[in-house]
Amino acid sequence: MKLRVLTTTLALLSAGLAHGVLAAGIADNIAAVGPFIRLVPPGASATAAYLVLKNNGDRDARLVRASTPAARVAELHEHVDEHGVMKMRKVDAIEIKAHGNTVLQPGGLHLMLIDPAPMQEGDKVAITLGFDDGSSKQIDVPVLRPAPASMSMPAGPAAAPMDHPAHQH
Repeated sequence: MKLRVLTTTLALLSAGLAHGVLAAGIADNIAAVGPFIRLVPPGASATAAYLVLKNNGDRDARLVRASTPAARVAELHEHVDEHGVMKMRKVDAIEIKAHGNTVLQPGGLHLMLIDPAPMQEGDKVAITLGFDDGSSKQIDVPVLRPAPASMSMPAGPAAAPMDHPAHQH
């Protein structure tokens, strides 16, 4: 009888530990490399956040939402070429392959911050990244002034010349 109770207890503990590992979520395997938000003039209706999402896990990940108290809305976006005209479009998810990187950069995928709060160069903005398994990760993102067109941003792997046209859907 005692052996059965001990076996049942060990089985329940093992199940609980396994559940705890799964409950940790995909967010624990994602690193945000070189994040920055483009500083925009006061009163601008939108800006964007850029970074490299690095997946250190064995499973593909899907970023499905972003939020920040520094903007009314945060959306996942991409730039697309529609008949020679570059436009921005909301996307439902951004894929990050297992042991891979996904670059969010000007002219490509990015986090669109609509109706942003006033920001100054050097501010740190909290952004929460949400994944399709329900896990999330908060990152602190510095606000940087755009570099002149002939120079690039000093912000790491996501940096690129800043050319972000007006917000369109």
